[in-house]
Amino acid sequence: MDERNSKLQLVTFQLGEELYGIDIMEVEGIVREDNIRTIPNAPSYVEGIFNLRGAIIPVINLHNRFHLKRASLSEEDKLLSGLIIININEMLIGVIIDKVSRVITIDTGEIQRPPQMLSGIGAEYIRGVTHEDEGYLIILDIHRLFDPKELQQLGRIAQ
Repeated sequence: MDERNSKLQLVTFQLGEELYGIDIMEVEGIVREDNIRTIPNAPSYVEGIFNLRGAIIPVINLHNRFHLKRASLSEEDKLLSGLIIININEMLIGVIIDKVSRVITIDTGEIQRPPQMLSGIGAEYIRGVTHEDEGYLIILDIHRLFDPKELQQLGRIAQ
């Protein structure tokens, strides 16, 4: 398939002051953030665990991981906050988001290489950047968010 003519569907969400996107094929769902149980001695970016239809899922706080401030949201926008459940190598992980935005389709040819540093999240975690309505959209590479040791540790937390 010609890379320039292919399409990519993204689930977009706000984290801090920026808009991010994740490939929809890597998203298992979006749920309300409630009843997260903390885990003693977990890394600072692990918020705890969450029970999703009988599966225990580790919950990650990317605000803590990347030293981002939470977005200032209206009461109406707070209704759109929660967790995006992502699938990394057959492991479900919940990621806390400030506000879910929408699902969009973009041409992969419009994706540009990320600058070396973007608002706290390093370029090594970013698949690319594309222009969006009021600025730009940062496309995360979820497979690079955690190294193998971290994934192994998250797997133990979920047991």
